[in-house]
This record gives sequence, structure tokens and C-alpha cells, in this order.
Amino acid sequence: MRRAHTRLSIAGALLAGALGWGVAHAQPPTADLILTNGKIITVDERFSVAEAVALRGASIAAVGESAAVAGLAGPATRTIDLAGRAVIPGLIDNHMHALRAGTTWLREVRWDGVGTRERALTLLGERVRATAPGEWIFTLGGWTLEQFADDDSAWTREELDAVAPDNPVLLQASYHRSYLNSRALAAFGLEEAAEPWVVRDADGRATGVIEEAGIRRLAAALPAPSRREIEAGTAAMIRDLNRAGVTSVGSAGCPQALLGLYREWAARDRLDVRVFCIDGPRANTPEQVDAAAARIAGLALFQGDDTVDSISLGEGVYGPLHDPMFLVQSDPRPDDLAQWRRLVTEIARAGLPLHVHANHRVTIGAFLDQLERVHAVHPIRHLRWALAHLNQVDASQLERMKALGLYAAVHPWAVITGGIQHSIFGDDAYDMPALRTIQDSGITWGFGSDGSRANQILPFVTLSWAVTGEMVGGRRVLRQTLTREEALIAHTRKNAYLIFREDRLGSIQPGKLADLVVLDRDYLTVPAEQIKAITPLMTIVGGRVVYDAGL
Repeated sequence: MRRAHTRLSIAGALLAGALGWGVAHAQPPTADLILTNGKIITVDERFSVAEAVALRGASIAAVGESAAVAGLAGPATRTIDLAGRAVIPGLIDNHMHALRAGTTWLREVRWDGVGTRERALTLLGERVRATAPGEWIFTLGGWTLEQFADDDSAWTREELDAVAPDNPVLLQASYHRSYLNSRALAAFGLEEAAEPWVVRDADGRATGVIEEAGIRRLAAALPAPSRREIEAGTAAMIRDLNRAGVTSVGSAGCPQALLGLYREWAARDRLDVRVFCIDGPRANTPEQVDAAAARIAGLALFQGDDTVDSISLGEGVYGPLHDPMFLVQSDPRPDDLAQWRRLVTEIARAGLPLHVHANHRVTIGAFLDQLERVHAVHPIRHLRWALAHLNQVDASQLERMKALGLYAAVHPWAVITGGIQHSIFGDDAYDMPALRTIQDSGITWGFGSDGSRANQILPFVTLSWAVTGEMVGGRRVLRQTLTREEALIAHTRKNAYLIFREDRLGSIQPGKLADLVVLDRDYLTVPAEQIKAITPLMTIVGGRVVYDAGL
């Protein structure tokens, strides 16, 4: 990537061509909104930088010099003087558990990007004061203790009792551990339970620490939200995504009952984020494989539009091969791989896209063995299959992926779990994931968060980690870093490929959908340590301003 950026200049004739109007028209159609006198980082193939952008309806009408774009202003055009501020394409998260996250968002204490325990305690205390006695207080991931630069010691039940004496509290740290106070232990019946994942002190008393094996069980046992809470939580989550500059998500898991809400809002022009579903048949036993395989031929994708659509099957295929985040060594069994291959063979036979969880190096290699066998019978090279997570992928595996036409959905768990990974994997964790190796392989790849439980969801925190190698809290955990341009491309233009919208999204170019983010500082020039603090001032989705902090 060149460090110097191309300046984009549009003369009158070129501007006219971009707008699609000819000499028979006395005047070009006017714009609805013009952003002028700024730094428009287009993220096109040349990484061009312009001064202004004009929007008409849901699309980008023109990009270029301020004087040329100003010619599209009419009596009803709104013009915003950016005063030199930077604008980037709307950020795309290629893999987030968005629909699930919305169901609990309103109740959660979110610690995404919080770098100190002091700040985390402040937010927890605010939630306690705003919550009625007896009601649950919880956070379901998106943080770890190791991100707290001032104190990364474990939460104790006594500490949490002092903060919330009248409320049950559950604090889930990614998928590593959970921490409960006394009221929560009692509510779950764990004071005397014989569960091996309940950590006890020398006297046999529950400490409040819950090991990885019990995390999902406790999260599932929390009180179910009402329909009203789901709607309010989903709306709050979408507002927070817009505030963070996110305009599109690949949603891993799209239950029909929840998806109906998104479709309803889209029909009423109320959906402020684009949702592209990754979902489909999955199985945990050979008998379930029989049933799932029989359904695949009748499935249809791409029946929606640019606001809500189903784009791929996944992320799970066969449950026994779904590697946990912190597994030291995987051992995929031949009989499990045979069941996995049965399902992906049917997906290949049907010509459908696949986006599948693949984390451990051994598992990635085993999956590639199966995919090469499938490809020999049912070619998959042009189906845009993607392996997701890829925390331990290596150069030889990337070459095999490239030969099969696979894409890489890279999920930066280390931005919050880097400390845990270093304690488990040692120095190997410095290359988890191997960003420079992935970038230099030439494979099509992009960033997703895998939020909101496994990871935090703030894209500028991810971009900061990719450029500096530092996790939340400042600890250096990654040695294979990227340039700012490479990282931004991976969160915009390349992600458009992973959601099958490269002709519509991912860059600021005439004819593409008008998804833009105005920033409070210039991503390309601020000191690297400030990237994580970049704050969107305005987020636009399809030409509509969905977040406005005031310019």
C-alpha cells in the first residue's frame, strides 16, 4: 500500500458522466446532501482522497473537488461544511452475533474498549443505582480482566456484593470465565452444587468464579427478555453500532422470530443498520446430519435486499468440530470430519455459499483436507466460501485456501483476549492471528468482531489493535501489524466482498450506496495511539443521517 494517497479531481465532464446525465439536460439532478471542504477517504482501488461528496436519495451522486460538487446544490440541498474533517465509508463487521446481542443489550453493562477497572466499576455502579432491588445486573462478554491496565485481578464475590448488595450480578469475561456475587450464586443454586466448573476455596465455599465449561449454561439460565425488552434492546444496540460508525453487519445466527422484527423495521424505513444473515442447517449428531442434509437442496438465499438479506450458510456446521476459543490443542476425529464433509458436500452440490467457524490450526488443516476432496467432485472455487476466526491460520493453509477460492473472515479476539492467549499459548500468541501473513497472502479477507460475547464490537478499537499490536489497556500482544490503509480496507471494501455487496458498499464512489462516517479526527494522520479514540460525529446509512453528534 502506498503511503501517498491519490488526490481525486473531477472536471465538469467527468462529473456529468458519473451522474449519468447528458447534454440534452440543461442541469444535472440536484443532490439531497453535500459534504464539502473535507477529506473524503474513498477507500476505492486507488485509495483516492477527495474534498466533497454529494448524496442523492440512497446513493452517492458524485465525489470530487468542492467547487465541482457544489454545482449539484439546489434549493432543497442540505450542505454541511466539514471544515477539513475526514470521512470514511461506513464500517462493515463481517461476523457479529447481532440479533442475539440485541435481545439483552438494554440490560447489559457494556465494557467494550474500557481500559481500566476503575472505569468499569464506575459503569457497574451506575447500573446498580439505576436498577431496582432484586433485578439482574449482567454483562455477557465483550471484555476480559486483562484489558484493565490498572488492576486485572479477578472479581471476588465479596467485591461484587459490596457494589450490588441487593441485586444478583453476573459478569461474563469473553468465553473464559464468569464472576458472580452471592445473590447470583443463590439464584442459580450454586452454593452447594457439585458442578466441577464452580470454583471453590480451600473450605469448599464457592468463590463466585465460574470456569469456561459453565459459562454458556448460566447465560442461558438468565431471565428471558420480554418482546418489549427485545425491541428496546435491539434499537439501543443499533444506535450504539451507528455511534461507533458501523453501518452493515454479517449476522451469525438469524432466528426467524427476531429476523421478522428487522424486516418489519426495514419495511417502515426504520432499520438503521444493514443486516446480512449467516445461518442455516447445523447438526450435533449423525442423525441430525441426515435431517440437515435433506433440507439443504431446498434452501434459497439472496431473497432480500440491500437492507436485510440471507447471504450464507453457517457459521456452525457440525457441533463436535466447533473449536472453543481457548483450546490448547484440537483433535478432530475422523468420524466427526466425515459427518462435517457430508454436510458441506450437500452445500457444494446446491451451489450455496458457506461461512464456517475454523479456529485451531489442526482443525483448519483438517477442514482443508475435506474441502479439497469435496472440490474434486463439486467445485467450490466460485462459491465464495469463507473460513471464519482463523486465529491460528498459517501461510501454507492460506495458500491452500487461496487455491480453493476461499475467503478469510478474520476476527480479532486478541484485542481483548490477548493476555489470556499469551498465558495459554506463550509466544505463539504474538501471531494469533497472523495479520501480516494473511495480508501478504493475497487472499480476500476482512475484519469482523465476533461480538458481542466473544469480543468487543468497536471498530476503531479493532483498527487500533491491527495497527499498533496493542490490546485494550495498552499491552502489546501482536507482532504482525498492518498499515492504517490495509486495516481500513479490511473493515470496509474487502468486507463488502464477504457480505456479497462489493458493487454496492465498501467505498465512497458514485453509484454506490451512501453509507458514510464523518470523524472527529483524521484516521490517516493522528498518532497511532489515538486511533482507538476516534469518534464518529455523523453516521449516514443509505443517505439518511442515523447518528449526529453535531458538527
